[in-house]
Amino acid sequence: MTKKTLYILRHGETEYNRLGIVQGSGVDTELNDIGHKQAEAFFEAHKNIDFQLVVTSKLIRTHQTVRHFLDRNIPWIQTPDINEISWGAHEGKPSTPERIAIYRRMIGEWKSGNLDASLPEGETARQLRERVGRFIEWVRVREEQCILVATHGRTLRCLVTMLKGLDPAQMEQVSHANTGLYLIHLHEGNWIFELENDIRHLEDLRQAI
Repeated sequence: MTKKTLYILRHGETEYNRLGIVQGSGVDTELNDIGHKQAEAFFEAHKNIDFQLVVTSKLIRTHQTVRHFLDRNIPWIQTPDINEISWGAHEGKPSTPERIAIYRRMIGEWKSGNLDASLPEGETARQLRERVGRFIEWVRVREEQCILVATHGRTLRCLVTMLKGLDPAQMEQVSHANTGLYLIHLHEGNWIFELENDIRHLEDLRQAI
C-alpha cells in the first residue's frame, strides 16, 4: 500500500494580512518582511527533509514561502486547485464591520449545510471542495513519497477537513497561522495527522519581534 508524507503549510504573512485587507484568489500579494522571515525560519527547520516535489498554488505568496526549497531545484508544480478561495467583490478591500457581518452570514450558511452560499461574485464552498478534492486524488497517486505543499488559509481549512473526513461545517475549527505546518501521512489508505498548525519554527522570530 502506498506510503506518502505531506508537509502542508499556509503561506507567510503579507501586508494585506497585517492590515486586515481581504485577499483571495484574485489578489496576488507578495510576502512582507515578516513573511519572508517566517519562510526562512520554516526552511531552516525543515531544510534536511528530502522533499521529492514542491507543490504550490498559482499565487506568488506561496512561491515566495517555499523559495529556499525551490532554489535547490526540487521539482515544482503549480496548480490552481489549491489557490485561495475567491472572495469575489470583497477582495482587495478592508475588513470593515459591514463586510465582516456579510462574511459571518455566509459562514453561517455553510455551517447549516448550504454549500452553495458565497460572498457577492465569489466562490462557493461546494466549488472549493470540488477543486480541493481533485488535488487530493491527484496527490494520492503521485509517485513522490515526500511532498511539500504551500497553500492558503481557507483552502487549507477545506483540505484538512476533507482529509479527516469531516463535515464542511467544521472548517472553522481548523487553525492556520502563517507558515503553520500540517504534517500528514498516507498509510494503508488512511490519512494520519502527526502535526497540526505547528509553528515551533517561529519561536525565535516571535521573540525577536
